[in-house]
Amino acid sequence: MSEPAPVQQTDEESSDRTEEDIHRDTPEGVSHGASPDPDVTTGAESVVAALRTAGVELLFGVTGGAILPVYDALYEHDQITHITMAHEQGAVHAADAYGIVTGEPGVCVATSGPGATNLVTGIADASMDSDPLVALTGQVPTGFVGNDAFQETDTVGITQPVTKHSSFADDESTVGAEVGTAWALADAGRQGPTLVDLPKDVTGASTDERPGEPETPDTYDPPTTAEPVMVEAAAETLATARRPLVLAGGGVIAGEATTELRRLAREYGLPVVTTMPGTGAFPQTDPLSQGIAGMHGTGYANMAVSNCDAMLAVGTRFDDRLTGDIETFAPDAEIVHVDIDPAEISKNVEADYPLVGDAGVVLDQLHRAIPGRPPAVEWRDRCRTWQDEYPLEYETPADEPLKPQHVVERFDTVTPADTIVTAGVGQHQMWAWQHWTFTEPRTWVTSHGLGTMGYAVPAAIGAKLAAPDREVVAFDGDGSFLMTAQELTVAVREELDLTVVVLNNEAVGMVRQWQDGFYDGRRTASEYPWVPQFDAVAEAFGAKGLRAETYEGLEECIQTARAYDGPAVIDAAIDPEENVYPMVPGGGDNARFALDSDQLEGLQ
Repeated sequence: MSEPAPVQQTDEESSDRTEEDIHRDTPEGVSHGASPDPDVTTGAESVVAALRTAGVELLFGVTGGAILPVYDALYEHDQITHITMAHEQGAVHAADAYGIVTGEPGVCVATSGPGATNLVTGIADASMDSDPLVALTGQVPTGFVGNDAFQETDTVGITQPVTKHSSFADDESTVGAEVGTAWALADAGRQGPTLVDLPKDVTGASTDERPGEPETPDTYDPPTTAEPVMVEAAAETLATARRPLVLAGGGVIAGEATTELRRLAREYGLPVVTTMPGTGAFPQTDPLSQGIAGMHGTGYANMAVSNCDAMLAVGTRFDDRLTGDIETFAPDAEIVHVDIDPAEISKNVEADYPLVGDAGVVLDQLHRAIPGRPPAVEWRDRCRTWQDEYPLEYETPADEPLKPQHVVERFDTVTPADTIVTAGVGQHQMWAWQHWTFTEPRTWVTSHGLGTMGYAVPAAIGAKLAAPDREVVAFDGDGSFLMTAQELTVAVREELDLTVVVLNNEAVGMVRQWQDGFYDGRRTASEYPWVPQFDAVAEAFGAKGLRAETYEGLEECIQTARAYDGPAVIDAAIDPEENVYPMVPGGGDNARFALDSDQLEGLQ
């Protein structure tokens, strides 16, 4: 039904990379080995042929009138499996997660009008996180465009601000090539979402044009190697730093540069912190790991960021949830910023050494250029001291409800190291991020920049189909779960063995926490006076439903859910008053973080 997860390169394997090694920069040179397809006779069949040529084996979608020619063409293409989702937003999130786990674009399909607009949230999500995604949308016939026809909307106009490339296909002889271009652009350089709008008369028209291999336009030329003079200067700065630090962002994972990052950090003794999208780029079990940074990052990571004198930042856009107040972010550090997108350099944090290029290639350049280990023995000792001073601690009184941190840690303890964790958005997301030990890339799948509630369940479906032999655990909140719970029907129908854990505090917890902390406890529209029994909802959808209210009951639920061959949902009744700490107030100084509500009040 689906392709296996890609094999990750180990640290022991060679990591020297050249421009020819970068798959994303030269998609036209890659042969995906697709098997022969039926003859192309329509624009829709050309679209499907383009997907096959790109190596696409799985689509997520919801059908409809304007996209019917494409679905009819799929009828003869048994090499492509279509996963019918319950809602278009579920389709785009599943495709997004599929792309995160495989590293290649996930593909979603929807009809015109509301089908297309229902994709927009997920497309914007992929854009914020630079996730590889292709969206194909039906459109009314070209002669009706602009006449307010039934289920017509300006899909290209709506999606241009949140796509890397968005096009209207107006010629049946080139429609397949347009889809191939969209796939290539989604995969090349800085990955991102693309969209092709497909009018019904174009996909229904006759043509015998078979598209070739996916190719980016001749004008698209993402950088690969950084300027050598700047690399030499940056290398000298890192070698002489007394308090060096690596900040690993999501670009390390997207650029398949985890091997290069780990080699450089270990050889030169550089402590490493990760952003939320960069989680898994560096193993949190490594002695050099300084944890996760930002608003809800660890205290010891934020102390390292605030006190370093040289920062090697790789594949990060320095968003506000990471930096807090820009003026207080790494105030004493010279910034070496590696990014494939020149638009990100000095956009938020001024770069002293801008290194524009592919993350793996540039890290190789730096590795060869650094003349020796920096004098950072005392710094590494100080970083370890901060870990002892600011551990992630919580209490589990027997007479109080379940602590969500414990729920996450128990799952982490009993599952394999390569388990994929998906999460919605809110307190549950932060607890999952903080209390799971991530050691591998592409195991943390969530909505980072856009903060999209409802992401967890469809993402778990996409992740499981991308890696069917690996365990998948989705952490969701009750509010987030209610937004996409219907996608459980897909997991049941497709017989997907995954577990959803609803950390149920009967509230939109993060909003409630902010109301308590910053709005004098005025809890407006953040608490639910009633929520469904989520275990019963799961059973109604055909999944295994479980309810955990005690620590002993939790252990039994975990065992039952993992043993069950199919989707299981655990409704975990957690302490409704539990909050996420550490916490840096929005726009605050990362070195001034709160470990509890009293400290938070003192920072205001």
